[in-house]
Amino acid sequence: MTGAMDQPTTGPRAGFGLRLVAAIIDGVLLSVVSLVLGVLGNPGRGLGLLVGLAYYAYLEGGPSGQTVGKRAMNIRIIDAETGGAIGYGRAILRYFAKILSAIPCLLGYFWMLWDKNKQTWHDKIAVDVVVPTSDYPVEAWPG
Repeated sequence: MTGAMDQPTTGPRAGFGLRLVAAIIDGVLLSVVSLVLGVLGNPGRGLGLLVGLAYYAYLEGGPSGQTVGKRAMNIRIIDAETGGAIGYGRAILRYFAKILSAIPCLLGYFWMLWDKNKQTWHDKIAVDVVVPTSDYPVEAWPG
């Protein structure tokens, strides 16, 4: 039986365009949620941040490694060493590491354009890669 854990992680990587569109989709979705929560006033702002953290941690750390945007673009996050799921702890680390990617004029995001593994800084910090599902399929749920 072969699965994501048995796959080498030296194959194709998701390109900048696919990742950008996936991020836009996720951003629009979370913006709508934030607007709804904004109606609550100040408590809604803090709740909006927690919703964003929960969204990315749960979906990127789960077995599929996909947010709604990544699923739409047929890409997913996998562990750079094992090819398996990154888990919830590393997904949270990745979420906060995006701050480092953004601080110097988004340099950490653009880094993937010349990185041999197409990794952003937050990918490197969380030891993950973003790959096409055509080469690294999401395993079917048992049952």
